[in-house]
Amino acid sequence: MPSLQVAFHRTELAVILSLYGRMVAAGEWRDYGISCLREVAVFSVFRRTAETPLYRIEKRPKLRGRQGMYAVIGLDGQILRRGHDLKTVLRVLERKLIRAVE
Repeated sequence: MPSLQVAFHRTELAVILSLYGRMVAAGEWRDYGISCLREVAVFSVFRRTAETPLYRIEKRPKLRGRQGMYAVIGLDGQILRRGHDLKTVLRVLERKLIRAVE
């Protein structure tokens, strides 16, 4: 029987945690949480531990054939970027890192 949960693969987590580390070093992010659910894996990013996530990085394998299984979702629930390649999708957050350094 196949796994009932979607999870991030080690290579996907390496890409996400690399960005996370740079954002923590820039003072933008402070905490994260990972949820592995039936149809989606979610990496949530927080500025402070007790608040709602600033961003959610989602992996939905069912959307692989359509818009792409990766998405970055903002605080208000708006999809900021969706696509098939995780690194490309995460670039929407890296732009914020460039602004933070200036």
